[in-house]
Amino acid sequence: MSPSTIRASDALAIRLYDAGCRYAFGMPGGEVLTLVDALEAAGIRFILCKHENAAGFMAEAAWHQTGAPGILVATLGPGILNGVNAIANAEQDRVPLIVLSGCVDDHEAQTYTHQVLDQQAVLRPITKASFRFTAGAAHVIADKAVAIAREGRPGPVHIDVPITVADTAVRAIQPARRADSGPTAPAGDALRSARDWLGDARRPVIIAGVDAMNENAGTAITEFAERFGIPVITSYKAKGLLDETHPLALGAAGLSPRADEVLLPFVRSADLVLCVGYDPIEMRPGWRDVWDPRETRVIDITAAPNHHYMHQATLPVTADCAASLAAIGDGVTARATWPGGEVAALRAALAAAFPTDDAWGPAAVIDTCRRLLPRDTIATADSGAHRILLSQMWTCTQPRGLLQSSALCTMGCAVPLAIGSALCAPDRTVVSFSGDAGFLMIAGELSTARELGLAPIFVVFVDASLALIELKQRQRQLRNAAVDFGQHEFAAIGRAFGGGGHRVRSRAELETALEDALQSDTFTVIACEIEKGSYDGRI
Repeated sequence: MSPSTIRASDALAIRLYDAGCRYAFGMPGGEVLTLVDALEAAGIRFILCKHENAAGFMAEAAWHQTGAPGILVATLGPGILNGVNAIANAEQDRVPLIVLSGCVDDHEAQTYTHQVLDQQAVLRPITKASFRFTAGAAHVIADKAVAIAREGRPGPVHIDVPITVADTAVRAIQPARRADSGPTAPAGDALRSARDWLGDARRPVIIAGVDAMNENAGTAITEFAERFGIPVITSYKAKGLLDETHPLALGAAGLSPRADEVLLPFVRSADLVLCVGYDPIEMRPGWRDVWDPRETRVIDITAAPNHHYMHQATLPVTADCAASLAAIGDGVTARATWPGGEVAALRAALAAAFPTDDAWGPAAVIDTCRRLLPRDTIATADSGAHRILLSQMWTCTQPRGLLQSSALCTMGCAVPLAIGSALCAPDRTVVSFSGDAGFLMIAGELSTARELGLAPIFVVFVDASLALIELKQRQRQLRNAAVDFGQHEFAAIGRAFGGGGHRVRSRAELETALEDALQSDTFTVIACEIEKGSYDGRI
């Protein structure tokens, strides 16, 4: 290969490196070896995982900590199909994920059928775009993939890489890349209306969501809320956009009926609702049509038009969150809001709804961890009853302080999210919270944490039950079936994989385990044994 040429796979890898990517995650097969070599040569470290689904969540965590798109690499057939869950999660949870799969060359696929299937057909419905990589358009496809993954509402982009194309020589000089678009904001009559409504409002509320998180709009939201005295509710993904210890912070909403009992009447009493990057894909049905835009003024600032129809707005704006808030607030005089002390009363009601004084149980576990672990700890949560309670109780003082699958709500995400976070944010404490069933799904990745020399803390709620599903089963007065399983030695599993392991049944034992974990140079599994039915009346 001459000095003026590189492999097509190098063109792709160089573009990803220039986008800030420093890690790729996956499980290689013979069909992606050239691609893995190109990534490593470009300065992107390939992390060998034990399952492609876990690799996808580690890649998501890398994005949260670095701001660069995540990279998932999978070989053809069963490899890429193993990653479908994480790819669908990236689509629904708005994660810019570059999905690289190996595939058989077109001419080979005419007569060779082993492990061959239409991978693009599988992934098109759950990605923003899918490309068949070609040598002649290698640079262009690489640039398109990065741009599409990041633009507007982020999401996954798939590139199917034929075996011989990865090795084909292409010119080393890259064509001009597409420039990033500048931020947009409302203008004209829409802007005048928004300013008038803001100036008139006496009971305004902000509901902030994942679009605002992806646009790093936390500072803009905080300054706007403080200037105009507007309390802020966030979705689970957007926790920490406003420091949750702030007197205007009303915590998060999403899946908790207990929280909804307090929050929904407050929202209905508002005379102006400012939806800032609020995507209702995270919300339970109780948030459908909470307001009538014909009766309540609603400004909806989003990264994409409203095609979900879960709610409507009086003034929908497809624009940048921070730029829009700056434009709307410009020239508007701040006035007193919520004069009856409603915000402080609501904060007190939420605290009463989720008490922290239990002697033992899931709330005691969460409270103990929050008190003992540093304020900037990165927490991750698996799906299940514990996640709903954690999302309401875990106080985030900064954005991306609690990572979870809150749109697709898939199990098995907490452990790999924690591993990816610990890898990319080595100076932060990382803790994951899993139910025992979700932990069993993904326990093999403890070996990945050990091999990487990482020391996250893995907290497991052990009640030998699919607690959330069992609770719903009882609420519907159905027979107990398919929700209970054996109680296993999770602490011993941690030790078997080369980490620490603690079995705890009290706050005191948990405090000791956490103190040991914070001093450890390897990961720690803390199995918190709780009674069945511990979530009754708590979420």
